[in-house]
Amino acid sequence: MTGDWGWLAPLMFLSLFLLLLTGFPVAFVLAAVGLIFGVIGVLVGALPIELVQAVPERLFGIMRNETLMAIPFFTLMGLILEKSRLAEDLLDAINQLFGRLRGGLAFAVILVGALLAATTGVVAASVMAMGLISLPMMMRQGYSPAISSGVIMASGTLAQIIPPSLVLIVLADTLTVPVGDMYLGAMYPSLALVALFALFIGGLAIVKPELLPAQQQTRQAIQWRKLLAALVPPLVLIFLVLGTIFIGLATPTEAGAMGAAGALVLALVKRRLSASLLHQALDNTAKLTSFVMFILVGSSLFALVFRALNGDVWVEHLFDKLPAGEIAFLLVVNLMVFGLGMFLDFFEIVFIVVPLLVPIIHKLNIDPVWFGVLLAMNLQTSFLTPPFGFSLFYLRSVAPKELNTSHLYKGAVPFIVLQLAMVAVLMMYPELVRHESSESTTFNNSQDLSDVGGQAASADEAIRLMQEIAKEYQGK
Repeated sequence: MTGDWGWLAPLMFLSLFLLLLTGFPVAFVLAAVGLIFGVIGVLVGALPIELVQAVPERLFGIMRNETLMAIPFFTLMGLILEKSRLAEDLLDAINQLFGRLRGGLAFAVILVGALLAATTGVVAASVMAMGLISLPMMMRQGYSPAISSGVIMASGTLAQIIPPSLVLIVLADTLTVPVGDMYLGAMYPSLALVALFALFIGGLAIVKPELLPAQQQTRQAIQWRKLLAALVPPLVLIFLVLGTIFIGLATPTEAGAMGAAGALVLALVKRRLSASLLHQALDNTAKLTSFVMFILVGSSLFALVFRALNGDVWVEHLFDKLPAGEIAFLLVVNLMVFGLGMFLDFFEIVFIVVPLLVPIIHKLNIDPVWFGVLLAMNLQTSFLTPPFGFSLFYLRSVAPKELNTSHLYKGAVPFIVLQLAMVAVLMMYPELVRHESSESTTFNNSQDLSDVGGQAASADEAIRLMQEIAKEYQGK
């Protein structure tokens, strides 16, 4: 970059922030800011015109990214399972196991939420299905409205941290680490979070039993055949998806394809597969995939120009002024992500914020897989935090009239605290995030960042290419 144009990068970031407040689609805001400041940079001499030649390679790199193919496969799998009413079968069966316990319905919701997260991975489907089925039962049994709504919303958000989570896929791609490592790293923290939810309900049943009364009516004998029929298919599907990834039989994209095929077979066996169901699932999959790709293209254009204007250096200098080094960096980043989660979707946060932090985490020698799992655990709270917590809206749309909005907010608070507690635990005990290739995911130069597992070319690589082209032209 030539000339004293250091103010362009901060102005570009400020412009992005202000335009996001207008409510205009994020993908178009990112692309527009990138293109406008790219043109300004070229006109004032801050950027060479050769930058334009790096843009097509950047965009085609995104299109060639095989990792992102896992997103439509896992989305289709989740939607097929949701439409085939897997949640209803699971809730009905698992309620038999926990019905006799105080707080048994809440325990059943947590377990079903974890199973649905490992199969469907769709927060909306989990929250709405459990809200329709379990919430009326809890209200009739005398459960606290706040606790009932809180446990349903929190259990639904487990789909964001338990593999095969979509947020883990996009984080893996943004941090340029293998998706399999990200899935493996998230296993222990996600199971610990499920256990923490269950411990909270168990402790509440002991300390304040009036909030979680025991079931009054006599339960029928457990129907083991019906229970196994509900549990075995999702467990087989979990092995098809996660088991094949962990033992090395399939890549995440291949596992996603097997999961989608398995979901179709399961819906067909249950005689719930129809042309209408398939059309809805494919339509929603196409919409979500297009949404992700548009945001990724916009964020790529923004990152390319922002880094070419030395924006990454400006961001790095901001964190250099913090005391306590790595600890202060992690605290500030997590506070920032938590705050942004109140207003932005997790896709938008990952594609806007995380690329700016990648050079810093490598400079501080922070394990990118651990950092990704830490952010995923933090991003999970975005579904519960007002004013735009999506789980709040999902449950509100199916909740009975006697459950008001204040109940939803009160119910969400303790589970937000539990999720933040898990963030703190991960910061104190990074060994909870276990994966096999921690050494191979540490990079020492910008070229390494652009050539990991066939990932799309990074902004650093595009800028390096731009500089080489400029030198070639100057030589001629």
